[in-house]
Amino acid sequence: MKQRNVWMALVILAVVIVLAVYFASLQTRDGEVALEEQPVTQIMLSGPITDGKAELSGLAWVGDNLVLLPQYPNVFDESGDGFLYYIPKAEIIAYLDGTSQAALEPHPIQLVAPDLTDQIRNYQGFESIGFSGQRAFLTIESGEGANMQGYLISGVLSPDLGVLLLDTSQLTEISPQAKSENHTDESILVLEDKIITFYEVNGEAVVADPVAHVFDYDLNSLGTVPMVNLEYRLTDTALASANEFWGIDYFFPGDTDLLPESDPVLKAFGMGKSQVDHAQVERLVKFQYSDSEITFVNTPPVLLTLENDARNWEGLVVLGERGFLMATDKFPSTILAFVPMPK
Repeated sequence: MKQRNVWMALVILAVVIVLAVYFASLQTRDGEVALEEQPVTQIMLSGPITDGKAELSGLAWVGDNLVLLPQYPNVFDESGDGFLYYIPKAEIIAYLDGTSQAALEPHPIQLVAPDLTDQIRNYQGFESIGFSGQRAFLTIESGEGANMQGYLISGVLSPDLGVLLLDTSQLTEISPQAKSENHTDESILVLEDKIITFYEVNGEAVVADPVAHVFDYDLNSLGTVPMVNLEYRLTDTALASANEFWGIDYFFPGDTDLLPESDPVLKAFGMGKSQVDHAQVERLVKFQYSDSEITFVNTPPVLLTLENDARNWEGLVVLGERGFLMATDKFPSTILAFVPMPK
């Protein structure tokens, strides 16, 4: 057993060295250490949401309340369909301003989704959420291995935020754009008159010509919009203005199949100081949307100050001009965090 552990440690060390050399080559080839990184301030939480089994997978504003979407809402509800959670914005601001130092305990939202999992083969939970008023739109992931299938569903959130009722009579399929394990449309934008969903992997070697899927509020397809290639993984999106939005661009060092030959974002703007010593990528990239295409905005990405453990960021919202709120699933733990807007 000791010999096996030593062997595994050597394998892991070799992978880390290879990735470090790879990113060092990107730095030399594509840019210099040029960008200021942004600190990540954790917002302490309490209650069931802190259990990693829920696997947070999305964030969204509904009015002045932050909704937290677990990938598996039913893990803490043996007799029902589970719970989402919300935190009033005022509590978050008070915490960030230091007027309240107590951990925030999100309030439960009862999920009602009749027979949902019975209709979806190899159900893998919810991946993203967005709102128009009290109406909610969510993406769902299903499948096994590289045989994946995404879905779009809608529902109504009660005025008191106590219940989210999903319309399980209508599920709209969203076909994946590649045969790629565990990847479907993982992020969503809800605009004034349409819904846009985004495939998780849009790197040039995986999807040569990526598109975003567009739907009306009745979940009817309005076709697709071509979008720029983004290397690594796009795990959530958040509106910045009427036609601009931010996206989480994340790379976990174990996903060696997603390593690009070149990183256009890094090439254009350079990297941050901590990137030199870490193999993961944790950054926010800004996009512009039109009915004809989705492109990068010519503005530097927001680089997060990296730590030894890669943080699997799955949720994103904009907190006004202050910055962003972000959430991880369960790696390395359940984290809700604030990231300031670069000055």
